[in-house]
Amino acid sequence: MRRRIVAFLMGAGLVLIYMSFSPAQSSAEDIVFEHPAIPAQDGGDGDDINVTGDNSYCLLCHSRENFVLELEGGGQLDLHVSPDALANSVHYELGCVDCHGEDAFPHVGEPPTDARLYSIATTTICTTCHEEQGESLVDGVHARGLANGNLRAAVCTDCHGAHDVQEIEDEPQLAAQVCGTCHTTVFAEYEQSVHGQALLVNNDTNAPTCIDCHGVHGINTPTTAQARNRSPELCAKCHADEDLMEEYGITTNVFNSYLSDFHGTTVAMFEQADSNVATNKAVCYDCHGVHNITPADDSKSQVAKENLLTTCQQCHPNATTDFPDAWVGHFEPTAEDNPLIFGVNWFYRLLIPTVLGGFAVLVASDIFSKGRRARSGQSHAHTDEGGDNGDE
Repeated sequence: MRRRIVAFLMGAGLVLIYMSFSPAQSSAEDIVFEHPAIPAQDGGDGDDINVTGDNSYCLLCHSRENFVLELEGGGQLDLHVSPDALANSVHYELGCVDCHGEDAFPHVGEPPTDARLYSIATTTICTTCHEEQGESLVDGVHARGLANGNLRAAVCTDCHGAHDVQEIEDEPQLAAQVCGTCHTTVFAEYEQSVHGQALLVNNDTNAPTCIDCHGVHGINTPTTAQARNRSPELCAKCHADEDLMEEYGITTNVFNSYLSDFHGTTVAMFEQADSNVATNKAVCYDCHGVHNITPADDSKSQVAKENLLTTCQQCHPNATTDFPDAWVGHFEPTAEDNPLIFGVNWFYRLLIPTVLGGFAVLVASDIFSKGRRARSGQSHAHTDEGGDNGDE
């Protein structure tokens, strides 16, 4: 009998050892909501768990691979935390209790029933420290989406991660890829665009990424009249920067020429009068595209010569083949490419100052002549008065 008991205990021990090292999923129900006793620290009574930065006790369970909680609503909640990821994150100096609170241990109460709702609830943890970002987030499209019942709208952990948070400010490539996890169609277009190729392929950090155009936490919808009216200013952040554009051999005249054009002048007037009033005049992205912008000499470009008529017909449906030929675009006309326009421009450049200069000379000579006659008349008057006195 004694031998049987010993054999049973040895067999059970082997099974437990195997289970502890097995990669199979670990049931978290008993561990999470019937937490093991917390050892006393520093002579304490065991009620306090650990101090900031000491995560060893929590990781006794949470470092286990495939550590999940089966949810009543279906699906699983991943409870595994990689010690290496935690140590290499921007929050490496924080302890579990700094985010989850000391009263979270031992785990008591009802377990979550939905993994997505649990992720959304964690936003309040982040905004405890990141107040400014939290305030900005409230006005953004993601927060408004959540408020309107869209549970797929991004929350903090969707973009930054949970226990493996990394610095993203100086990582524009990472920023684009993070946005692309949800906005897959847009990211696919951006990836093939002139901006996406420069950033993701050539590692050119001057190229704009998602957050450069849309913002970070307080992202607003780009479909409003205000966003449309102000979009040329957004493009101008780079394309009106002479030092930046000089690196790429791109003229900054594109912005000034747009503002002096009928389209740009009208849009600027609307923006200055009331930016919330819609205008149907073309802005930059109407012609060049939004996320799919390609070089003007690319056959896929919306402003390539072979595609320009189709682009113009978006606003001018009756435009014919010679319609785009009447516009020279953002570039100064040259004697080689646009001899007639070039000649007319120079004619007026000479004619206008000549005419104005001529008028200035005529006005000046008339004023001079009138002044001279007035002085001459006064001189004669003084002479006559002197002669009369002599006669007396």
